[in-house]
Amino acid sequence: MWENKKTISFHPIGYVENEINETLAPDKIKAVESRVVVDPSLVEGLRGLKAGQKILVVFNFHRSRGFDLLQHPRGNRNRPPRGVFALHSPRRPNPVGVTVVSLVEIQGNVLRVHGLDAINGTPVLDIKSA
Repeated sequence: MWENKKTISFHPIGYVENEINETLAPDKIKAVESRVVVDPSLVEGLRGLKAGQKILVVFNFHRSRGFDLLQHPRGNRNRPPRGVFALHSPRRPNPVGVTVVSLVEIQGNVLRVHGLDAINGTPVLDIKSA
């Protein structure tokens, strides 16, 4: 492990709801519409977001355990290994995912989005305007 480790903690602001309950290829997950359910106490923070815009969703790969610095892209052993920082792999030193999505609709504390590569139940750490 690297030398200069410090602990940083985050608290989810919400979670993902969709029909994907297991890890699949990112393009298959992105193909379904997802809902980002934001903690109701934070709904005021959604003010200014508009349907049709791009937003950045930051989330935790909550099922990911461990990592390798070199990995075969998408687990395909026929492809040469690459560094984890050159991949979209969930198996990372810090299991954080970031995806730019299309905001379809806002309904109170629920954001309907398209293009999110996070599975059902994934903790959401932050949302930002893209």
